[in-house]
Amino acid sequence: MESSSAHSHRQVLRILSGVLVGMFLAALDQTIIATALPTIAADLSGIEHLSWVVSIYLLTSTASTPIYGKLSDLYGRRRLLQIGITIFMLGSLLCVLAQTMPELIAARATQGLGGGGLITLAHATVADHVSPRERGRYQGYLSSVWASASVGGPMLGGLFVDYLSWRWVFGINLPIGVVAIILCRRALPRIDIHHEQRRIDYIGATLLTLAVTALLLVTTWGGTQYPWLSPTILGLVAAGLLFVVVFALQELRALEPILPPRLFGDIVFRVANTVSFLISMVTFGSTMLLPVFFQMVAGRSPAGSGLLMAPFTGATVVGAFVTGQLMRKTGRYKRFPLFGLAAGALAFVLLATLRANTSALTISGYMILLGLGVGTALPVMLVSVQNSVDPRDIGAATSAVNFFRSMGGAFGAATLWSVLIIGLNYALEGAAPKENSMALLQAGPDALAQMAPSLRSELAPALLQAFHDVFMVGAVLVLASLAMTTLLKERPLRTSTAIRAPAD
Repeated sequence: MESSSAHSHRQVLRILSGVLVGMFLAALDQTIIATALPTIAADLSGIEHLSWVVSIYLLTSTASTPIYGKLSDLYGRRRLLQIGITIFMLGSLLCVLAQTMPELIAARATQGLGGGGLITLAHATVADHVSPRERGRYQGYLSSVWASASVGGPMLGGLFVDYLSWRWVFGINLPIGVVAIILCRRALPRIDIHHEQRRIDYIGATLLTLAVTALLLVTTWGGTQYPWLSPTILGLVAAGLLFVVVFALQELRALEPILPPRLFGDIVFRVANTVSFLISMVTFGSTMLLPVFFQMVAGRSPAGSGLLMAPFTGATVVGAFVTGQLMRKTGRYKRFPLFGLAAGALAFVLLATLRANTSALTISGYMILLGLGVGTALPVMLVSVQNSVDPRDIGAATSAVNFFRSMGGAFGAATLWSVLIIGLNYALEGAAPKENSMALLQAGPDALAQMAPSLRSELAPALLQAFHDVFMVGAVLVLASLAMTTLLKERPLRTSTAIRAPAD
């Protein structure tokens, strides 16, 4: 039930204490593992299955995200958040105990089943207790969690691998998870939402899981294990689309659909999720490929490439915080992503002018511009959706935004990687064997340094041109999201929360 009552700042911070720690668990897990992957593969003798350590988590977390959102609408955030943290901790413990690569992959799948709810439920919990008008005030807290995980995760993972064991990469989740559960129990007991028992759409959940699995396997296998036009990839595309259609039909008839069809009747919901999908494509894709560019083209060390990503992360937090304050002051939101996405498109165009000897200061400036663009756009899409939907659908709507973000990130990483491969092959046509492109990108910067000077003189400019192609495609995607944002309908930001505030 909606109420005009508002929580005090102290109450909101108390609520945030638990959900932010839970969100930090999910965010840290996505960054800390990167530096440990080679060591894990060597220790468990499973290099051929290494990609599944990352992919299986993406599969299960993305598929479970809408399910958590809907169930939390029915049974309350507190209960589902604690369940998600518990499952995530169980998966982390199984990762610590894994002795073979299949065991680790199964444990990561369990982790994903828990992690799928942590981010969505954090956003939905904040939406329950902070009005859309005031919500921007707390966007900086949410963005800071991602910034801390993005910067600290790889460093912490490296320290664990160098001085302790890769198992600590997963073991660190256990004490953090205990703290998160304690804080959630202390912060949320009086503000839980209770609903009568209702039928869960198990068929819809199954169909959604199958659709996500098929489509994400396309992004995981396409262009690597199988050619894009191979029967396997085309079959997965067909299966994924078929499951999407059947899922949509199921949602139309279900009493309590996982993604209520009424949400898609709202133009704000449709536009904001489309923009979130497009922005996530370029954000996830560029954060994956920019470190490769810094190392293989600009000759930076892994640590140096990480430092060059820091301005992007910091600017994203600043953009989200400033935008939140402006939304709180003005009660409006549409103008901010318009400016931000224009800046993001310009940043990609500028990145397409980079050279191997471009100074770190110039690169940092471009990264700040890109970060500000992303930071002003993504939070607005979430708030605009939460502001438009009925309070009973806050969880489902929030999970839908995060679902489309995850799908956009997966497709963006695959798309931009494919653009890089295609561009490199085209640039190498007639100059060097085509198989050198994939081998070079998989082997890393050392492969280029160890090549004969004559071959390196052909590969280096070809690699630079291929990255320029990637950045221009990124600019086009941002411009597409900018055009879509012009269709976003602006509605006054509510000054009421989704549920009644308790007495302090």
